[in-house]
Amino acid sequence: MTRVAFQGQRGAFSEEACYQFFGREVEPVPYRRMQDLFAAVESGETEYAVLPAENSIAGSISQGYDLLLDHDLRVWGETIVRVRHALLAAAGTTLADVQHVRSHPQALAQCERYLASRAWTIESTDNTAGSARDLAGSPEPGVAVIASRLAGQLYQLAELDYGVEDLPNNSTRFFILGDGEPPRAQRNKTSVVFGTRHQSGALYDCLGEFAKRHINLTKIESRPRPNRPWQYIFYLDFEGHCQDLECEAALMGLLRRSSFLKLLGSYPAATMPAPDDQATPPA
Repeated sequence: MTRVAFQGQRGAFSEEACYQFFGREVEPVPYRRMQDLFAAVESGETEYAVLPAENSIAGSISQGYDLLLDHDLRVWGETIVRVRHALLAAAGTTLADVQHVRSHPQALAQCERYLASRAWTIESTDNTAGSARDLAGSPEPGVAVIASRLAGQLYQLAELDYGVEDLPNNSTRFFILGDGEPPRAQRNKTSVVFGTRHQSGALYDCLGEFAKRHINLTKIESRPRPNRPWQYIFYLDFEGHCQDLECEAALMGLLRRSSFLKLLGSYPAATMPAPDDQATPPA
């Protein structure tokens, strides 16, 4: 069975990403820190890792991109998980019984309108899935948590409500990290990171290598260069595979114009999940 590293507690949306990409025949392995995911694959503890890359509302997850620069793992694939929150409680609890709701501050903020319409006491915790685990281990009357449906299934909590997030288009994009090269697909995407020379028009010239070949860019973002204060690097995603003739030519042109270039991976492009898609753990 394929072992896949993810960050967080069992029931996290990162675990859901494991099932969504690999299917039911997978063994998700939780790790505490994001850097532990890279170490797990590099040491052979797991075959792959699931790394959160960006959220459609909150934007990029900077730590993950910094780690991609520091390590040599390849982006082997991507998957997009729709973030749908459930209101969970111990068995026998009804919606009318709820007086306190607990979750991570980010999850609480994503459900702000839902929570504001009810006279509940809101309590912050360190971890969304961990809130569900703790409530299952020590049930309390009148207490509910906000977490994924997967967390409710894993910890055998009652689902009092579902889809309580304020924005229906809230999704998180995850990178699948591995050692080898993924098989080519009909639709591919490539991710790179590069630096520019400190001169007028440097970024314009770099991006022009893609524009003159009509290659569509799907993401560009600057990040501070850790070892060089006030200098910046650029993370870039574009449609196509690095071995496609036009893409290869664009990368060669970028290599000539940039101060450095690192290929993060060429991989099958993900599609947005259907509104009701939900990954479930093996029985």
